[in-house]
Amino acid sequence: MTVLVLDSPELLARATLAEGFQPDSCAESNKPRQLKFHYGYNKHQLSAADMDMLTRHGHYLRRNVHLHVCVHGHSDAFGTADYGHFLSRLRASAVVRFLIEEGVEEQRLKAVGWGSDRPLATRADHAANRRVELEYVQYSVSSALSG
Repeated sequence: MTVLVLDSPELLARATLAEGFQPDSCAESNKPRQLKFHYGYNKHQLSAADMDMLTRHGHYLRRNVHLHVCVHGHSDAFGTADYGHFLSRLRASAVVRFLIEEGVEEQRLKAVGWGSDRPLATRADHAANRRVELEYVQYSVSSALSG
């Protein structure tokens, strides 16, 4: 019998995906529940509370190397569409930079700015629409092995 020893977390993640391994449900229960972070008008800086929660996301991601995160930035409908897209990208990029500083590999993170194109609430509920949302993604076996 041949035994393959993988000492690289990235290779281990790829191998477990190739074998159809599903993460332990215990790991899912440790996933931080807050996936939306809201901003003040015309702001893109993270609050202390947001940084604390994102630190927890960073810890979770470092323990679950098979996961990637797409950070979706959004803005309200005030201002021009171009500025809304710019601000939403700033918000998403700030979260990605923070997670990188927390030790998450850059290639596992993606920032997308939607502007006001995907409102969470009515366009009149501006505060609810000024946000970022974290979307956890587990890639398929073929994309995991080709990366």
